[in-house]
Amino acid sequence: MIPARYASTRFPAKLMQLLGKKTVIRHTYDNTVKTGLFDKVIVVTDSPVIFEEIKSNGGDVMMSVKSHESGSDRIAEAVENLDTDIVVNVQGDEPFVQKAPLEKLLDVFRHDHHVQVASLMQVIKNKKNVQDPNFVKVVVDLQMNALFFSRSLIPYPRDPSVPIHYYEHIGVYAFKKQALLNFTRWPVTTLEAAEKIECLRYLEHGIPLKMVLTEYMGIEIDTPEDLKLAIQKLG
Repeated sequence: MIPARYASTRFPAKLMQLLGKKTVIRHTYDNTVKTGLFDKVIVVTDSPVIFEEIKSNGGDVMMSVKSHESGSDRIAEAVENLDTDIVVNVQGDEPFVQKAPLEKLLDVFRHDHHVQVASLMQVIKNKKNVQDPNFVKVVVDLQMNALFFSRSLIPYPRDPSVPIHYYEHIGVYAFKKQALLNFTRWPVTTLEAAEKIECLRYLEHGIPLKMVLTEYMGIEIDTPEDLKLAIQKLG
């Protein structure tokens, strides 16, 4: 499922921006389909413009019936009546989706039937990004379950002699269908509201989030500067 919202605070209509010969949302959709990992790939949108963009190019797309605060809420509405076990949420602004990270994410459910929710993370290599609140950081336990997500610096290097890896949370999730539906029935939690990080709702309800370490998925299009980088990457 690819949630695709037209409005964006930092970059309005970003999903309809041209990246080479195709829009950002079409790159995301086409590359997700190209992985060959999924029985079905569907864009879920609140926008007639995005709906028509996917439909007119032969893609599978649904309109949201209700208004939603998060991508998880949007796709939960779409899958509620679908016969499926595992749902993967690929953000619409991730045009360089790759097979390997998504395959690792799905493997978690094959190897551990207790996992309800899983997500991706990567090592932050640029030190200035560690301090940047636009980069959501995650810390994990020894079993790779998330302990906390924050826009702040976590963990804090009180002892600079201790080597620390800082991890960026990549907003790609896989859920068991029931866990996703449960999420949408809970009200927004305090930490989630404070940090503006929706997956904290799971942690506040005691649901573990299994984290999967991966290489960089590509470039997330959040700003016009990101789009310029993406155009350069596309060549």
